[in-house]
Amino acid sequence: MSAILRRLQGGNLEVFKFGMYIIFPIGWMYYFGTNLDDRFSVPGFWPTTEQSHKIPLEKEEIDKELSRMRMIDAARRERRLEREARAQAEADAQAAAAQAQAAQNAE
Repeated sequence: MSAILRRLQGGNLEVFKFGMYIIFPIGWMYYFGTNLDDRFSVPGFWPTTEQSHKIPLEKEEIDKELSRMRMIDAARRERRLEREARAQAEADAQAAAAQAQAAQNAE
């Protein structure tokens, strides 16, 4: 070991360090960078053309798409309002029951 260290003095040490600085990243990239497609690819990740959106270009298609989107928004809004009305009715019923319980306890 000491013979190796004696030889790595001065300029030889600098050449060795330079070689390590060059070889280490290249070795790292070679070891981890090869065969990336097989290692990290997920089949079926990106949608096919049939599954992706088709942007309407004609005025009639745009109007039809807008009406479809508005119908979906109206249905969502209606469901949300029904849910909120149900929640409000339940809250009112609970408040009335609590008032009745408080009045009964006060007697």
